[in-house]
Amino acid sequence: MAKKTAPAAAASKSGGMKNFEERLQRLETLGEQIRKTDIPLDEALKAFEEGIRLARTLERDLEKIDSRIEILMNSSDALGDESPDMELFGEGE
Repeated sequence: MAKKTAPAAAASKSGGMKNFEERLQRLETLGEQIRKTDIPLDEALKAFEEGIRLARTLERDLEKIDSRIEILMNSSDALGDESPDMELFGEGE
């Protein structure tokens, strides 16, 4: 069973960002749908409820990402004694 778990975990991690982006796109679509003036109230309410659920899961994902970035930035093992090369981000020019 351990062999099945590892590939599943790897697939989950590689598809994690795609799922995040897909969910974010769905949230944007729901927002557009709710703004329409001709949408029935019950459909708007369902879209709103789905949007709230999506927003909460996206927020949790962002908190996890933020925590991972914080750990990486503060980790002495990740950076060693060197400062990060900020030229990659356009600040070194």
